[in-house]
Amino acid sequence: MTRGTRIPPHRARSRVARFTEAPNPEGPGGPFAGMATYETSVSPGISAPVIETDRLILRGPEGGDFDAFAKFYASERSTMNGGPLDPPQAWRAFATAIGHWTLRGYGMWSLVERSSGALVGRVGLWYPGGWPEPELGWTLYDGFEGRGLAQEAALAARSYAYDMLGLGPLISVIAPDNLRSIALARRLGATHERDWALPSGAPVWIYRHPDPEAT
Repeated sequence: MTRGTRIPPHRARSRVARFTEAPNPEGPGGPFAGMATYETSVSPGISAPVIETDRLILRGPEGGDFDAFAKFYASERSTMNGGPLDPPQAWRAFATAIGHWTLRGYGMWSLVERSSGALVGRVGLWYPGGWPEPELGWTLYDGFEGRGLAQEAALAARSYAYDMLGLGPLISVIAPDNLRSIALARRLGATHERDWALPSGAPVWIYRHPDPEAT
C-alpha cells in the first residue's frame, strides 16, 4: 500500500492522502480509519482525490449527481455559470466536466455535506480550451448559500492545487454582476487583475488569488 503527500493541516484544515489498497473499497476503514481522504473512481479509467473538510466531502462527479446539476442549470441562477441549459445541453456540460478530469488530471469536485449527505454544489479547477490559465471555480445549489460552504470548499480545492499539483497563483473568472462570487473571491484574498471576455464574447473580470507562498 502507498500513501501520498498530505496537505499541511493549516491549509484550510484539510488533508490529502491517497492509497491504492484498502480493506473497504467504498472508503477508509481498518488501518485507514480517520484518514481525511481516499481515492475514488468517477468512471472507468478516471479517478479523483477525495478531500474532507470540517463540513464537506469533495469527491469526483458521479452519474447520480446529474439531476441536481441539471436542476441548477435549468434555473435563472445558472446565468452566472453559462446557463440556463435545457436537459440535453446540461448532459453535455456534465459529461464535459467529467472528461476534464481525463484531459487535465484535475477538475470540478462534487460537494457533499458530511452531516446530511446532501449534494450542495461544485468546486474545483477549470481549464477548458479558450481559457487563459487554470481557474478556481465554485457553485452552490439552491438552499445552501450563506453558510460559508463555498469558502470552505474553495480553500480546500486551492490548497490541493497549490500543494499537490504545483499550480498557482490561480485565477477566478467572474461576471461583473456576480456580487456574491466577487465577495467570496475577496474573502479568499483574490484581487481584480484585469477585464477579459469569454470565448462567447461575454465580459468578465479576472481575479488573481494569492501566491501559494503567501497562503
